[in-house]
Amino acid sequence: MKPVAIFRHAPTEGPGYFATFLEANGVPWRLFAIDASEPVPADHDAFSGLAFMGGPMSVNDPLPWVEAECALIRAAVRDDVPVIGHCLGGQLMAKALGGHVSRNAVKEIGWGDATVDDTDAATAWLGDFRGKASVFQWHGETFSIPPDATRLLHNAWCASQAFVLGPHLAMQCHVEMTPEMIATWCDSWEAEVAGLPALPPAVQTPAQMREETAYRLPAMRELANRLYGNWIRGLRRD
Repeated sequence: MKPVAIFRHAPTEGPGYFATFLEANGVPWRLFAIDASEPVPADHDAFSGLAFMGGPMSVNDPLPWVEAECALIRAAVRDDVPVIGHCLGGQLMAKALGGHVSRNAVKEIGWGDATVDDTDAATAWLGDFRGKASVFQWHGETFSIPPDATRLLHNAWCASQAFVLGPHLAMQCHVEMTPEMIATWCDSWEAEVAGLPALPPAVQTPAQMREETAYRLPAMRELANRLYGNWIRGLRRD
């Protein structure tokens, strides 16, 4: 089986639990460290699927790799090679597929809930999983839902938490988190909230994040397992 290509855009925003899930299910993967100036592959032929991780930059920034990744996403979607995006990765997918990325009304940082939409797509991806799901957030921008895609998750602070399009999944939230990743991200919390006149309800403190991790993480794993499990079923096996 060809590997899944995983694109990392910041050293602290690696694949986390996503890689653990792939390995547990016998799916090989290869990391492309875009943050270390590794070039974006010219095509998807060597891969069974494409995964795009997060990052502190915006897809609207004039970065040379943004359009290269968007072009790769469009080609993969055209050829039914499954694509998955986490936060920045989801925004890249939205941009590539005709949506737009803009500032969210508020920042979301830390643990929160996302509500599953009542759609056939939600049933196909999540089965009987309904209601609110625990997710981790760390974003100030958001994406619109591209043409022909279907929203999968939403919440009060960000209307577009995830969308699906055939075998492709884009998420604004982070379901790949590990305790180690959360601890590392908390080191940048003060810089992230600098300039805010007050902490909005959607922003947790590092202490709150650490306190909730023990019971939130297992709940998020259930959501991640369903999403990732459905996604890998579409991987190319040739």
